Parts: sequence; C-alpha cells; structure tokens
Amino acid sequence: MRNALVTPENKRWWTLGTVAVGLFMLMLDNTVVNVALPTIQRDLGAGLSELEWIVSGYALTFAALLLTGGKLADLLGRRLVFMGGLAIFAGSSLACALAPSAGFLIGARVVQGAGAALMNPATLSIVTAAFPARQRGTAIGIWVGVAASALAIGPLVGGLLTEHAGWSSIFYVNVPIGVVAIGASLLFIDESRDTSQEQRLDPLGLLTSGLGLFSLTYALIEANTYGWTSGRIVGAFAVAALSLGAFVLLELRQRLPMLDLSLFRSGTFTGANTVVLLVALAMFGVFFFVSLYMQNVLGYSAVQAGLAFLPMTLLIIVVAPISGRLSDRLGSRWLLAGGMLLVAAQLLYLSTLGVNESYWALVPAMLGGGIGMASVMTPATAAALSGVPTDKAGVGSAVLNSSRQVGGSIGIALMGAIMAHEIGSSRTTEAFVNGLSDALEVAAAIALVGAFAAVTLVRTHAVREVPEQPAEQLAA
Repeated sequence: MRNALVTPENKRWWTLGTVAVGLFMLMLDNTVVNVALPTIQRDLGAGLSELEWIVSGYALTFAALLLTGGKLADLLGRRLVFMGGLAIFAGSSLACALAPSAGFLIGARVVQGAGAALMNPATLSIVTAAFPARQRGTAIGIWVGVAASALAIGPLVGGLLTEHAGWSSIFYVNVPIGVVAIGASLLFIDESRDTSQEQRLDPLGLLTSGLGLFSLTYALIEANTYGWTSGRIVGAFAVAALSLGAFVLLELRQRLPMLDLSLFRSGTFTGANTVVLLVALAMFGVFFFVSLYMQNVLGYSAVQAGLAFLPMTLLIIVVAPISGRLSDRLGSRWLLAGGMLLVAAQLLYLSTLGVNESYWALVPAMLGGGIGMASVMTPATAAALSGVPTDKAGVGSAVLNSSRQVGGSIGIALMGAIMAHEIGSSRTTEAFVNGLSDALEVAAAIALVGAFAAVTLVRTHAVREVPEQPAEQLAA
C-alpha cells in the first residue's frame, strides 16, 4: 500500500506533510495558551508574572536552544533530531496537562520549548534537502503558511478547547499527534546531515547566549516586583549584557561557531532577521495582553476571545501565500515595510480602546494586523534563506526562528513591565487599560523601527546577493 501511495516523485510531498504536522503543533503552542490564561490563573492561583513566565518560558527556551537544535540537526541527522524533539515535546505536553501548580506548569513549558527547539530548525532543513531548487520556493511557501496558520488559529483553538474540555486539553492533544508524527517520520523522511566540514557543538556559546537571554527576560518580568533599581534587577541586566557580549566575542573567535556571524554580512539576511525580531517583539505581547483585555475587561469567554481574533487568523492564512508570490515578483523590501506600517497602525488603534468597547471596535485592528503580519512572514523567511547554502539550512533557519522567539519572549516581558509600572498597586480595569495603552504605543514605535530596517537593509531582490548558492532560487 505504501509503495502505491509513496512513489519517488511524490515522496517529497509526504515528507513535507510529515514535518508540517510537527511544525503546526509546535507553532500552535506559541499562541494557543493565551486565551486559556485567565482560566489557568483561576485554577492554579497564578499571578501576572507567573502567567508571563508560562508563555515566555516556552518562547525563551525555544529561542535559546534553536541554534543548538540547528547544529545538532546538521551534525547528527535531521530526521533523528526531529524525532527526538517530537518525543520531548509530546512528553512535556503531557506534563503540562497534568500540572498541579503554576510553578510546575512553567517548568514543563520550559522543557516543551526545548523539544520545539530541536524540531523547528530540522523541519525547514529537511524540506530544503528534500526538494530540488525548482520546487523549493513552493515548498517553503507551504512551510511558512503552516507556521503562520498555526500561530493565527492558536487563540481560537485554545478558546474552544478551554471552554469545552478544560485548559489541560490544549496540551493533551499534542500527545497523540506527536506519536503519529514520529511514526510518519520513520516512513517518509530520509536522513540527511551536513557533510561539508567537521562538525562539533559549541557549549560555551550555548551557555552564554542562554544565560544572557534568560537574565534579560527575568529582569524585565520581575523588575516591578523587586524594583528597577534593586540589586537583583540591576545585576540581572548586567549579567545579560556581559553574557550576550561574551557570546558575540566567542562566536567571532570560534573555528566552528554555533552562530556563523558571517551570515550577517548579507544586508538582506540581517534586515530580514531584524524585521522578524521586531514584529515578534511588537505582536507576541498583543496576543498575550489583548486576550487578557478581552476576557478580564470586556467580559468575553475563552471562545469569544478566540473568535475575536478570527479576522486576523483568516487574513494571515489567505494573504501569506499571496505575499510570498508577490515577493518573488517584486522583492521583499516594500512588502516588509508596508506590513510593518500596518502592524504599527493596528497597535496605535488598539491603544485607543477603552473599558466598554463592542466587538466591532476590535475588527479594524484585526484586519490591519492580519494583512500586516502576513505581509511580513513569508517575504522575511524567503529573504533570509536566500543567502543561506542548502547544507547550512539547519543553522540558517535556526537563526531566523531564534529572532522570532527572542523577540516574542522579550516583547511579552517588555509590555508586561510597562503595564506593571503603570498599574502599580491599583487593580482596577481602568488601570489595566491605561497600562495596556502605554504598552501598545511602545509596541507601535517598535513596529515603525522595523519598517525603517526593512527599507534600509533589505535589498529589493535578495537573489542577486548570492548567485552561487543553491538557495538563491528562493526569491526574496
């Protein structure tokens, strides 16, 4: 039966389908939790900072280990690392579902992020290795569409599961999906690895980057608890600066670095990663705090909050493939800039909303945000990977996804810090809305910086930058 269905001509599409299942699951967990947070808060007695850690713990570990995941995929084999990540992700999802306390849930989410970090870079490098250059752009477009769709429908799926089956169900569903994906990997994915040169891990790079990112996120989330000028917080910022500085110096001097900084010689690669980091920094906090706003201020149920994101969801799913095709014809620069301007406009609009808004007041923001994010995601991915050789696809995709996850975890922490500072000791809905308004204005400014970065760094046609590389077929 398998031979009849899986011919040499279509096996690559079965490969794409298999990695898409794993990709969808891990990307879904970036946003599926958001609308469940008020329920988790009530059931586990979690405070605001603990809610932030439930989301940021996953995103932070995901970001910190992505480069290592990409290196392991190139070194040990992409299928092997993908399957190992699936096993860790499914097991930690079960632990999340069974969590008896907020602290336990945070710990399980951290482990879940480690599994996602192993899976994610392997998915794109498997796809890149499986498809010839003439089909690679189409395959990556589907890959981006799957990731975007998962991020987009996360709030709706989370709302439906939370309201009808309890918040634990958003984690339980990962277990059977993970088992099926592991079985499909054995059947449909051929093993591949980087054989171009000597390979080794970079433990010092992992230690310094992970410590730096954790310290920065910790300082932002806990600053209002301990005080911005307290020794604990000032020390955390100092550790972050020293660790991240040490990471850069180490990578510059390593013979085989975890992060090949020479990739950033490409202005388009640098610009695309900058835009991805900034759009995540601006938008991850929106999914987090606007979900709380809908339920705790406007009185929405979990399902209603998920449905409120539906216009954005549908537009991301529809527009992302279109923006990919447009980037092939027109280049990425102006699509990225226009998308970031729409995101900025959405954030400024949301900052004007009050405590008694109707659903229709949210719709313009959802429409603008959906088109804006979709105009950024696919062109940024194509632009970044256009300068990465096929045999470095694991590390190249890890850098890109690291940018998104770092931006997301810092964005949640930054918006939370602004809100906590503005709210102070007040627990009124008016104070929450005022704090959210200030945070959204800062996020809008960040999106405007992203638009400027796109115009100044990204070339109109990134394909011209590296004509000798196989990945140049992926028009930017």
